[in-house]
Amino acid sequence: MPRSVRVLGPAALLAVALAALIGGLLVGGGADPLAIQDPGPVVRWGLPVAKLLVNLGAAGMIGALVLAVWALSPKHPEFDAALDVAAASAAVMTVASAATGLITFLDVTGEPLAFDDLFGRKLGQFISTIELGQAWLITTLVAAAVTVLCFAVRNHTALVFVAVLAVASLVPMAQQGHAAGTAGHDAAIAALGLHLVFAAVWLGGLVTIVLLQRTLGRDRLVLVMARYSTVALVCFIVVAISGYASAALRIGDWPDLATPYGALVIAKVAALVALGLFGAAQRRWLIGRMSRSATSATRPFWTLVVMELAFMGIAAGVAAALGRTAPPVAERLPTVPTPAELLTGEPLPPWPEWWRYFTEWRPDLIWLLACGFGIFFYVAGVVRLRRRGDRWPIYRTVLWVAGLVLLAFITNGGVNAYESYLFSAHMLGHMALTMAVPVLLVPGAPVTLAARAVHPRKDGSRGGREWILIAVHSRFAQVIANPIVAAVLFAGSLWVFYYSPLFRWTMLDHIGHEWMIAHFLITGYLFVQSLIGIDPVPYRLPYPFRLLLLLGTMAFHAFFGLAIMMGTGLLLADWYGAMGWGADALVDQQLGGGIAWSIGEIPTVALAITVAFQWARSDEKESRRRDRHADRTGDAELAEYNARLAALADRDNA
Repeated sequence: MPRSVRVLGPAALLAVALAALIGGLLVGGGADPLAIQDPGPVVRWGLPVAKLLVNLGAAGMIGALVLAVWALSPKHPEFDAALDVAAASAAVMTVASAATGLITFLDVTGEPLAFDDLFGRKLGQFISTIELGQAWLITTLVAAAVTVLCFAVRNHTALVFVAVLAVASLVPMAQQGHAAGTAGHDAAIAALGLHLVFAAVWLGGLVTIVLLQRTLGRDRLVLVMARYSTVALVCFIVVAISGYASAALRIGDWPDLATPYGALVIAKVAALVALGLFGAAQRRWLIGRMSRSATSATRPFWTLVVMELAFMGIAAGVAAALGRTAPPVAERLPTVPTPAELLTGEPLPPWPEWWRYFTEWRPDLIWLLACGFGIFFYVAGVVRLRRRGDRWPIYRTVLWVAGLVLLAFITNGGVNAYESYLFSAHMLGHMALTMAVPVLLVPGAPVTLAARAVHPRKDGSRGGREWILIAVHSRFAQVIANPIVAAVLFAGSLWVFYYSPLFRWTMLDHIGHEWMIAHFLITGYLFVQSLIGIDPVPYRLPYPFRLLLLLGTMAFHAFFGLAIMMGTGLLLADWYGAMGWGADALVDQQLGGGIAWSIGEIPTVALAITVAFQWARSDEKESRRRDRHADRTGDAELAEYNARLAALADRDNA
C-alpha cells in the first residue's frame, strides 16, 4: 500500500472529483442548455471542469508551499521535493486558468471558437477591459509567476512571500463569488476567500505528504504528519464556518435545502463531516500508533489517507458544480434602490441611537476568526506554562482577551454596521483600533509568551516560535519598531489616509477596508509597544523621552482632530453626503473630528500613568541593584580588612 499510495491517492482524488462534478451538474442543472445564446455542450461542461482543475492546482501549489515553510526542513530532501510539487501544481493552475478565461469568454459572449484576427481582438478586449476577463488574466499571470519562483527561490524566508503571492492568486476568484452591489457582497467575499485559502492548504498539504511519503521516510513522516494535522484542524474549523456563512447568504430558509442547490450543499456538508472524522482518527489513533510501531498502523493509515482524499474529491467536485448552479436566493439589486443601496449594496440601518451601537451587527468573518484563534492560542500557551510550573501574570491574560474581544466588537458590531454610512462612526472605529485596542493588547506580551510556551524546533524547520522571532528581529521590524518611526507612522498615517485616495479605496473595495483595519491596528500597536511593551524591540527610549514622545505625538493627533472639527469641506462628499440620512453630513464629519480629538484622552492618560509607573519601578529596581552591589562591595572590603589584620597578627606572633 505505501508504494502505490503516491499514485492511488491523487488518482482517487481526481476521479472522485470529476464524478462528483458530473453528478452535481446533472442534479443542479449547471450544464443544461440555455434558452438564449447557448454556448454549446463543450463550453457548458468544459467550464466547470476547467475551474475544478484550477482549484486542484491552486490547492497543490498553496498546500505544498505552506507545508514547506511550516513543517519541512531545508536540511532534508523533502524540502526541495515539496517545492517541485508546488511548481508543478502552479503550472497546472496556470494552464487551467488560461483555459478557464478562454472558455468564460465563449460562455459570456456566445462567440464560436476561431483563430482569426477578429476573434483575437474580441478576446483581448475581454481580458483587458472587462472585470471578469481581467480577473482570470490576473489569476493566470500570478500562477505563472509562482511557477517560476518555486524553481528559482529556495531560501526559507523568501518562500513566505512566494506563499503569500500564491494565496493572492485566489483573490480574483473570491471576488467573483457574489455579485457586486448585492446584499452581503462583502461578507460573501470574506467567506469565500477564507474557504478557498484554507481548503487549498488542507487538500494541498495532504496531497504533498502523499507524494513525498518515500522521501520522508517513516520517522520524518510521523513528525510532519503530526504538524500537518494541527494545520488541518485549523483548516477544518475555518472551512466549516466560512462554508456555513457562504451557504447562509445563498439559502434563505430551511425549505431551500430541498432545492438542487440545497441538495449539493448537503452533499458537501456530509463530505466535510466525514473529513472531520478522518482527521480525528489520524490525530488520536493512527499517528500515535505509527510513532510507536513501524508496521502495525502503516496500512490502516494509508488506507485512511486515500479515503480522505476521495472525500476531498467529493467536496471539490460538488464545490465546482455549486459555482454553476443557481442559488435559491437570487443575487439582484432592489427594484428601486436607495442611494445607500447603490453605494454600499446594503439598505440603510436604523437611525444610530447610542444603544444601537450595541445591538446592530455586521459580521466580518476574517476578524471574528482572527480574534477567536488569538484568544485560543494565547490561553493554550498560558496553560502550557502553568502545567510545567512556570508563572504568567493573570492580568496579562485578562488584558489580551479583553483587547481581542474589543477588536471583535469593533469589527463586527454596531461600529462596523454604521461606519460605511456615517463619518463619525468610521472615526470612532478608527480611533478604537489605533488607540484603545493596542493599549489592551500590548501588555499581553504575546511574543514573550510564544517564546516561552511554544516548543522550539530541532530539525531545521520553522514553527510558530521560529517565525515569530525571525519577524521580530528582522531588519524591517527593527525599522518600524523604532520609537520615532512608530510615532511618525501612528500620527502621520492619519493625515495621509484621510487626505488621499486611500480613504475612497477603503470605502469602495472590501480589500481596502480589511487593509485599513490591519494598518491602523498595527501602527497603534507599534506605538504603544514602544512606550510600555515588554516584548523584544531593537531600541527603547529612556523613560523621560518616552513621556515627551507621547505628549508630542498626542498633540499632533489632537491637532488632526481639530482640523477635522474646524474643516468646512466635506470629505468624500459623493459618499457620505449622498447616503440619504436626512442629516447634515458636514455636522457629522465635525462630530467625527471631535471624536478623534477627545477619544485619545483616556488612552493617553492610561499610557502616561503606565509609563510613569514603569519609570518608578525601574528606579526602584536600579536602587535595589545598587544597594546589593554596595553590600557586596562592603562585604568584600570588610573581608579584605579582616584578612590584613589576621596577617599582621600572625607576623607579630612569629
